[in-house]
Amino acid sequence: MKKTIMSILSLVGVMAYSQEGKEKNIDEVLIYATKNVYKVDSTEVVAKLPLKNIENPQVYNSISKYVIKDQLSTSFQAVLNNATGVSRLWESTGRAGDGAEYYTMRGFSVQPALVNGMPNINNSTIEPANIESTEIMKGPSGTLFGSSVTSYGGLINITTKKPYETFGGEIGTVIGSNRLNRYTLDVNTPLGKNVFARLVTVFHSEDSFQDAGFNKYLFIAPSFKIVASDKLTFLINTEFRNSETASAPMIFLSRYSPLSFNSIDIFKKYYKTSFTDNSLTIKTPSFSFQGQALYKISKNWTSQTIVSTSNSKTDGYYQYLWDSANGDEFTRSISKANGNTYAVDVQQNFQGDFKIGSFRNRMVVGLDYFSTETENTGAWGGNGTVSLVNGTDTGKLTPYDTDLILSSLTASKTTSSITTKSAYVSDVIDFLPNLSVMASVRLDHYQGIALYSTEKVKSQTTFSPKFGIVYQPIMNKLSLFANYMNGFKNLAPGNVYDGSGNVTGVQVYDPERANQWEVGTKANLYKDKISITASYYNILVSNKLMADATNPNNQVQSGEVESKGFEISLVTNPIQGLSMIAGYSYNDAKVTKDTENAGYLGLRPEEAGPQNLVNFWANYKISSGVLKGLGFGVGANYASENKTLNRSNIGTFTLPSYTVFNAVISYTTNKYNLNLKFDNFTNEKYFTGWSTVTPQKPSTVALGIDFKF
Repeated sequence: MKKTIMSILSLVGVMAYSQEGKEKNIDEVLIYATKNVYKVDSTEVVAKLPLKNIENPQVYNSISKYVIKDQLSTSFQAVLNNATGVSRLWESTGRAGDGAEYYTMRGFSVQPALVNGMPNINNSTIEPANIESTEIMKGPSGTLFGSSVTSYGGLINITTKKPYETFGGEIGTVIGSNRLNRYTLDVNTPLGKNVFARLVTVFHSEDSFQDAGFNKYLFIAPSFKIVASDKLTFLINTEFRNSETASAPMIFLSRYSPLSFNSIDIFKKYYKTSFTDNSLTIKTPSFSFQGQALYKISKNWTSQTIVSTSNSKTDGYYQYLWDSANGDEFTRSISKANGNTYAVDVQQNFQGDFKIGSFRNRMVVGLDYFSTETENTGAWGGNGTVSLVNGTDTGKLTPYDTDLILSSLTASKTTSSITTKSAYVSDVIDFLPNLSVMASVRLDHYQGIALYSTEKVKSQTTFSPKFGIVYQPIMNKLSLFANYMNGFKNLAPGNVYDGSGNVTGVQVYDPERANQWEVGTKANLYKDKISITASYYNILVSNKLMADATNPNNQVQSGEVESKGFEISLVTNPIQGLSMIAGYSYNDAKVTKDTENAGYLGLRPEEAGPQNLVNFWANYKISSGVLKGLGFGVGANYASENKTLNRSNIGTFTLPSYTVFNAVISYTTNKYNLNLKFDNFTNEKYFTGWSTVTPQKPSTVALGIDFKF
């Protein structure tokens, strides 16, 4: 670590010295000085309409590319550290269907599965270099986005970088702890009078902080803009990702036996032990395509036609450690997975801005066709036992030995094929210049067979409404809002088992339902330099699928979960050169209805994560004088304790609270950006999990250099 720090500091000195005597204006620094660059004023994704945040009754956070750049973010988790009320539960597993990272929001788990407002199923993670902004939409959003990629707590959307009309770009590198080597290229160029192209490319290689494990990938994202006429524009976005990782197996606490662990201490003892080998890798190549046609029908109406496809593959070893319920040992289960997930979405939207009488209407009318197919093949075998007491591992962690174990087993094949056809309409009506009402409704028709299900859903039709009201006592400065939002989840039929584990029948389920009401305020103060959102919400989920207390193989639709809480978010540029983000969230989630003796009633759900979350980041750039271009940033993330396993009939295992501090020193000119980043500089040892115990990165240091052209 010391050698890495000294090398980086030396390079910083060389780069600073090379710039002595240059007196050109620093455009980027001036932008920071005069504009709240962390604030995203509006987005069309959240409401599928061009609404400003202050006139939208839904709460959302937007994280701009400037935040990502200032923080030298090389992971998507680092990006979401700036979102109020969001915490990671699981790292990416790479498995087919749901191998992406899991986060928690407003008491419910969620995966980042939207790109430019369209479903994008992946089994790895999101590349920060191609992010223009990230929108974290709060609350159940089934009315506009359906059931397939939504969560009752909210949605995570990634808006990608698009081509612009002039030549320019950046080339950069990041080096740092754990043998981090990262190279990026972002170049934009006109290809003709009305054709523009952009290419974002990343090569990333990084070892784990533990004794084994690595992450290596190549990312390529070409995009095009074609202005066919003054009425018609085409946008094409593609992403290629070829990754290979060796990851530590997740450590699962027993879900079916009384807890035999009562302290995190024994897990801290093996904080840097991975229980894997670099030869046990998994490859997750992926490809996505989005094509948009934007047509100006008339003065008042615009047509948006979108075709989106994604394909993710899984090839390699996936493993986990399972609690033997004796206070010591974990057994290793391992599979050589071969999976494929394919998704296609075709969406047609008509956006209108017109008057009926004296009332302004902003309306979207849409049709949506979404289809996914997933196939997963593999056999599960046991490969050794890990003892935390003795520090031993009896597993034979080589591809040869693992393949030998699996060769005697019969591989099983699971498939899914789901199709959803939807129609929706949403209208924002201005009854007064400062009073608007949003009314939305969706009709969703679902059919197909889900992963791990044996029975096809022949037909399931769901109705989903949404309402909101916004009153602005001071136009564009202060708004009071309230919303009712609905979400739902279509459930595949499940097998019914007897006490011996034999299938005796099939149970058909109704869709789960989530209903949220929320009240709050949004404000743009002090010449729009301060932007604040504060709200109280209550979410009630009914028809919740829960474990059967009499038979752990079965599930019953008898649950109800209530999640309520308070959130406040701040984005501000209070003085020249200073940009800040801050947020606090409190979430009180509990199971309010459950089967007798199932163990969940009255307790916080395990997917809910920490009850209290705080995020903070401040960055200051000097915009004049001899130190012009020099910048300093500091931030922190706090999470209260997390009940990763929480059942009255088994016990509760609590992950301790933590606070992680980060800092950046930067230097910016009109030719290059230089960032020295210290993550977790107090070397906090902390854990995350969802019935799991997963150690997180200790302190790291990284140096990033971007050359602009």
